Amino acid sequence: MENKDLIKKALKAKEMAYVPYSNFHVGAAVETDDGSIFTGCNIENASYSPTICAERIAIFKAVSEGKTRIKKIIVVGDSDMTFPCGVCRQVIREFARDAEVIVANSTDEYKVYSLEDLLPHSFGPEDLKRSKKDSD
Repeated sequence: MENKDLIKKALKAKEMAYVPYSNFHVGAAVETDDGSIFTGCNIENASYSPTICAERIAIFKAVSEGKTRIKKIIVVGDSDMTFPCGVCRQVIREFARDAEVIVANSTDEYKVYSLEDLLPHSFGPEDLKRSKKDSD
């Protein structure tokens, strides 16, 4: 799908954000390698720690449907170029290591990043395998 179409889906998802505490809306859209699209919005909770970001919701929706190969991630928010938080970057590492991460303000104003740009020297599943092998 074209980036502009995915950005439109993320902007629509942003409208569904449940943010009574921060009033900071974020929407996300992910495209899997088979062309499936999943969206998410941030959802807050009064005790804060159960709050979940839009990117993780979109990714987890895809994974819950058996789609574990994500090729594009769009993030839109209320600030100028809202980037994924650290926890979301780690989730992206797990399911979308080679994905384009597109941070957008609008369909005409966006930037494309790799995960390496956003999370250099990341930790992933292969590090756990190496650790187990080393302990044998």
